[in-house]
Amino acid sequence: MDEYLDRELAPHEATLVREHLETCAACASEYTFEANVLLTVKAKLRRVVIPSELRAQIERSLSRDTPP
Repeated sequence: MDEYLDRELAPHEATLVREHLETCAACASEYTFEANVLLTVKAKLRRVVIPSELRAQIERSLSRDTPP
């Protein structure tokens, strides 16, 4: 479910999961719950103010960890 929600599945796998969610009430309920949790977390994170120096440190760290 996590990979599906994060859009990390191959297109064929995502199709299979989507088709399953259309026929399985238990999994559809779990999907709805997990999707709502993600939306809530994302909404709360948008309200967090990050100091500019911390943001710069994170960006420098990420750029060092990214392969060329």
